[in-house]
Amino acid sequence: MAGNHLLPPLKPLPMKDRISMIFVQYGQIDVLDGAFVLIDKTGVRKQIPVGSVACIMLEPGTRISHAAVNLAATVGTLLVWVGESGVRLYSSGQPGGARADRLLYQAKLALDDDLRLKVVRKMYEVRFGEPAPARRSVDQLRGIEGARVRSTYKLLAQQFKVNWQSRNYDRQQWDAADIPNRCLSAATACLYGITEAAVLAAGYAPAVGFIHTGKPLSFVYDIADLYKFETVVPLAFRVAAKSPEAPEREVRLACRDLFRSDKLLGRIIPLIEDVLAAGGIQRPEAPPESVPPAIPNPESDGDVGHRSR
Repeated sequence: MAGNHLLPPLKPLPMKDRISMIFVQYGQIDVLDGAFVLIDKTGVRKQIPVGSVACIMLEPGTRISHAAVNLAATVGTLLVWVGESGVRLYSSGQPGGARADRLLYQAKLALDDDLRLKVVRKMYEVRFGEPAPARRSVDQLRGIEGARVRSTYKLLAQQFKVNWQSRNYDRQQWDAADIPNRCLSAATACLYGITEAAVLAAGYAPAVGFIHTGKPLSFVYDIADLYKFETVVPLAFRVAAKSPEAPEREVRLACRDLFRSDKLLGRIIPLIEDVLAAGGIQRPEAPPESVPPAIPNPESDGDVGHRSR
């Protein structure tokens, strides 16, 4: 028993060194002999490399112990409780977001109209590969963006020979949507999961958005939109063109492979910092009269938003 104290403390890995996501369904997740394991109804154990995954999607039929949640938080892995096929978000853990300087920096950029516009213009430039039109408000840029997005959907549908009407789905009846919309919903759910994990790991708040507002994941949507149409949207149309029997499963497997081959996890946090830097301000320093931590935080090998113990 005493030998356990000789083991090095668990520390989060940087996002760039992780695999993207794992979906778990029908089983009990627990910590056994120090390992994060899934136990199915027959008692068969399957070990999950929790510290090397960005996020774990927990589907219906999954139970998770207090010890497993604690271990996931310790290693900085986001737990996301989702509906069947991962297309509904019910709740998520929060292993990151532990940096007040970054939260205040993000809030200042979002609250100042001029700074917010600078960030939105940078997002437009990153997304479309060209500077945003001059002398346009955030609302006007959003309108231009919406028109370009609808046009892109039509072009991809033509490219992959998919029958496309519009982006349309009912949150209460996912299965009632056509296959292209089901594929898109599954693909964006995967993208939002790893993007939320990256936003938290970078020390920022998922809810404080610049284009999207009023949602718990507004900033996640802002960031995911920057690379959505070069990654998961073409993938979704490509899968839809095959008319698979289980489109959500096909999309999830394809997303996992795409995220790995595209090294997407290594790109998200630098992109977040680049976009916010367009505001042209520095992150705030702690006030001179503020009280520093009585016990300094230990150094972590993870990203700045990961909590260290």
